Amino acid sequence: MYRCYNTKKKGKPIILSQKSLLEQFQSFHAEYKPKSMQDAIEKFAIFGGVGWENLDTSKDSMQLIEELILPDFSYIRNDITELTGGLPLHHALLSAIALGDGRTHTAYRRANVSKETGDRAVEELCASGIIRLEKSKATFTSWEKSESVSNKLYFTSPFLRFWFAFVSPIFKGIRDGEYSEIRERFENRKQEFLHLPFVELSHELIKMNAIDDAVEEIGEYWDNSVTLDIFAKTATGRVIVGVCKETNAKVKKSELTRLQELSNEAKLDADIFVIVSKSGFSNELKNLKSPNLRLITLKNFNKLVQ
Repeated sequence: MYRCYNTKKKGKPIILSQKSLLEQFQSFHAEYKPKSMQDAIEKFAIFGGVGWENLDTSKDSMQLIEELILPDFSYIRNDITELTGGLPLHHALLSAIALGDGRTHTAYRRANVSKETGDRAVEELCASGIIRLEKSKATFTSWEKSESVSNKLYFTSPFLRFWFAFVSPIFKGIRDGEYSEIRERFENRKQEFLHLPFVELSHELIKMNAIDDAVEEIGEYWDNSVTLDIFAKTATGRVIVGVCKETNAKVKKSELTRLQELSNEAKLDADIFVIVSKSGFSNELKNLKSPNLRLITLKNFNKLVQ
C-alpha cells in the first residue's frame, strides 16, 4: 500500500489501486474511521485511493491538505510524473478533466488540443489506468444521439483527481511554499468538486439496494441538452433516473418536478425516480415517497461500509 510522504520519513511510491471505487471507499472508511458519512465522502474525495500516514479525518480538509500533501509536493509530484509519463500534454488534459465536466470535448477545449491529439492522449492515459472512458447512456436510448454525444472521462483514483484539480495547475506557487492560491481555489470549488464522488457512491448504494430487481447498468446520463446524475436499468427492464443534491437545505417537491421534466426532455420513460439528499427532505416530498419515488439520505450510505 502507498504511504504518503511526510516531513519526517519518505514513504513508498504511489501505486494505482486495482480496487473498484466502492472497495476503495470501504477500505478508506475502515482504516480512517471518519466521524460522519459527510466527512467520509469529503475526505475520500481528496485522499482516497492511496494510503496515508497520520490521516486524522476529524481535522478540517484544508488543514490536512497543508499538513500531508503540500509540504511533500515535490516527492509526490515525482511519483505522479512516473505514472503519467511526465508529458505536458497528459498533465494539461488531466487537469482539464479534473476541473471540468469530464466530457472529452470539454477537456480538449480546456487543454487546447485537437480531437485527434486528445483521443490519442486519452487512449494512452486509459491504458496506464489513470482514467477510464465511459459512453453516455444516451447511446443506449437513441441511435440518433449516439454519434453526437461526447464520451466522458473519470479518474480511477480520487486523490489523483484532487491533485490535478487543485495542485498541478498552480504547482509553482506551492513549490515555493505559497499556499494562498490553493486555499482560495479549494474554497471556491469545493462543493462542485465533491459532487462527483457523491454521485458515484450513490450509484453503488442504488446497486446494493436493488435486491429483488438487480441493477444491470448504472451511471450518469448526458446528452447535448440534459444531464442527470443517475440513470439505471434493472434486470426486468425498469428505468431509474435520479438527482443528487448536496445543499444544506431540505430538498422540496419542486426538485421532483424538475427531475420529471428533465426525464421527459431526454425522452426517458422512467419507472422509478430517485433523489439523494445530504440534508433530507421536506415533509411534502416525504409524503410522496412510494415504490416509484425513492428518497435517500446520508444515513443510508452507512450500508456501503457495514
